[in-house]
Amino acid sequence: MSSPDPVAAEQMGDLDFDYVCADLQHGILDYTDAVRLMMGLSRSAAMPICRVPWNEPGIIGKLLDAGAMGIIVPMVNTVEQAKAAVSACRFWPEGSRSHGPLRAKQIYGDDYVANANSQIACIPMIETVEAISNLDDILDVPGINAVYIGPADLSLTYGLPPRPDNDDERFQSALQAVVEGCNKRGIAPGIHTTPELAQTRLDQGFKMVTITSNLSAMAVGAGQALEKLRQPSGTSEASMY
Repeated sequence: MSSPDPVAAEQMGDLDFDYVCADLQHGILDYTDAVRLMMGLSRSAAMPICRVPWNEPGIIGKLLDAGAMGIIVPMVNTVEQAKAAVSACRFWPEGSRSHGPLRAKQIYGDDYVANANSQIACIPMIETVEAISNLDDILDVPGINAVYIGPADLSLTYGLPPRPDNDDERFQSALQAVVEGCNKRGIAPGIHTTPELAQTRLDQGFKMVTITSNLSAMAVGAGQALEKLRQPSGTSEASMY
């Protein structure tokens, strides 16, 4: 979800996705918008997750209190940063998350706090050359449930165009290293991708695959509808004037 429309979130939730993510890092939404999006997902079986703007415990805790069941944390490049992400997602003694799950307790029940540490998904992003160089040490941090590749940022740090895929051997080797490292540790490898690339990523071993955003899907759907309308007349441009 890249825009703050709870009705759109409700519709996405009805489509049988495994998860729907409120993107507070690059999306056009803030904390209050994310809460509304998660409310829109309340009747859906899709897991509500949030990508936070940065590795900062305040916003991570607020989103968990509001009902997020997974947190994607950008730019985790070191062991220390990975430990900080895990700590922000966990109550004592496994972390430093402050107690105050107002909406989370309301929707998940009185046993929420007792079960939160085992049910909340902490998902650091691996998206730089530095993170790849520290990959094994990062993956060894207890409490990481998945890692999530940002292919555009990863490409940039290799001096490549910022896009979902690159043929460069360094980029492809980095993807393989993440999948292999995660599989050895029982961690889910994830990646941001496109509908066209999704099956390739699944075949490569990725378990968490984000295939579109609400804005992208809307633009594609509207474009296809417009193309169908114009095809019978053989025109490609509007001819109102």
